Amino acid sequence: MDSQESSELERNLGPQPIADILEAKQLTPGDLVDASPVQMTRKMVTRACKGRRLTPHSKRTVLQALNVATNEQYTISDIFNY
Repeated sequence: MDSQESSELERNLGPQPIADILEAKQLTPGDLVDASPVQMTRKMVTRACKGRRLTPHSKRTVLQALNVATNEQYTISDIFNY
């Protein structure tokens, strides 16, 4: 495995629990963007679902939007496994 493959593995962490939550609640990335009290993009939510590594700030933004959209209180560890 070369260094490029290694860096890809570190950034692509596989499907995250947030993807299952969105599917179960029948929500789209756009629904989270609409519910978010702060500016965010559908791309940010899509990357979160696919397991692309997000910054801690982006993770908190996605979490906050999910909590508003679902009216529940998830934690970072509920929606991300990294």
